[in-house]
Amino acid sequence: MLPSSRTQLGLFFILLCPANIIGLWWAVGSPLVMDPNSICRKTKRLAGKQAELCQLEPEIVQEVAKGTKLGVRECQYQFRFRRWNCTSHSKYFGKILQQDIRETAFVYAITAAGVSHAITQACSMGELLQCGCELTRSRAPPLPTAGPGTEGTAWEWGGCGDDVQFGYEKSQQFMDAKSKKGKNDIRALIDLHNNEAGRLAVRSYMRTECKCHGLSGSCTLRTCWRKMPHFREVGDRLLERFNGAFKVMGGNDGKTLIPVGDNIKPPDKQDLIYSADSPDFCSANRKTGSLGTRGRICNSTAMDTSGCDLLCCGRGHRDETVVLEENCLCRFHWCCVVQCRKCSVRQELSLCI
Repeated sequence: MLPSSRTQLGLFFILLCPANIIGLWWAVGSPLVMDPNSICRKTKRLAGKQAELCQLEPEIVQEVAKGTKLGVRECQYQFRFRRWNCTSHSKYFGKILQQDIRETAFVYAITAAGVSHAITQACSMGELLQCGCELTRSRAPPLPTAGPGTEGTAWEWGGCGDDVQFGYEKSQQFMDAKSKKGKNDIRALIDLHNNEAGRLAVRSYMRTECKCHGLSGSCTLRTCWRKMPHFREVGDRLLERFNGAFKVMGGNDGKTLIPVGDNIKPPDKQDLIYSADSPDFCSANRKTGSLGTRGRICNSTAMDTSGCDLLCCGRGHRDETVVLEENCLCRFHWCCVVQCRKCSVRQELSLCI
C-alpha cells in the first residue's frame, strides 16, 4: 500500500532537517510504514555503509525499520507520563533531533538498541540468511547452580542462543555511519556515545536459560543457551540512564568529552550524555519541538511526573466526564467464536488547561 501524501510530506520534512538518518527511521515508525526498499530509493542522503546495506542486504534494512518501530513504541511507553511524550510528529520531532538535549540522547540510544534487538531476533528466528544461532563452541559451559535434582548434572551449550554480536555490529554499521563521516565535533561524539549506550543495554545484559533432559523427569543433562533481555527491560534501563544523564562539553582536542561541573566522574559507556539543557515542554513551541501539555490527561492525585501539578506546569487542570464504549459480558461459543456486548462506561478524566 502506498503511503499517504501526509506521510510523504512528513518524510520529506525530516530528510531536509540537518539531523542525521535517525529522523528518517522514526518517520518509518509512524502508523503508515513505508517499504524499506522504497526508503532506500528515495533517500539520497544515504552513503557509505548505509547505502551498501540498502544495495546488498535489503532484508537487513527491513529489520532496521522493525527495530526503529520497536524503539518508537518503547520511547512512547517510557515517556507516556512526561511533558515530552516522545511524539513522532514530524514537524516537531525534527527539532528535537537538532538539539543535544537529554531527550535526544534517549532517542538515539533506544533506536540503536531497537535495531540491534530486532536484527538479533531475526537471526534466532531463521529469518536472515547471513546469521543464525550464536556459536558457543569456543565458550566454556556454564557453571552449575545449586538446586533440587541437579546434583551430578552435566552441562553443555545447546539450543539456539541469540547472536547478539551480529545484531550489535549491524546496528553499529548502520546507525554510526553518518556520524563517522563528519568531523570530530561534539555533536558527532555525543551521538556515537549514545548509540553505543543503547546497544550495550542489550548486549551487556544477556541472560542464560537452561533446560533439563533425562528419563522420568531426571536432570542428567542440562542444555543452556544465551538470550537477550526483553526489550521492556532495555527501555527501563535506558530510562534510568536518562534520569541520571551527564551533561558534557567538548575538549580542546575535539576528540574528547568532559563532564560539566565540579567533582563529577566521567560518564561510562552505558551512560547517556547531552550538552544542552532541555526546554520545559510546557507550551507549544515549534522551534524547540515542544507540543506543550495543554489537553493532556493527568493524574490529579499523583505526585510524580504524571501528576497534574507537574504535567500541567502549574496551570491547573479541569475534570471531564466521558462516556466510552467497551466490550463486556463476553462469552465463548463452541467453536470458536467469542461474542461480546457493548457497554457504556463513564470515566472521569483530568485534563491540563
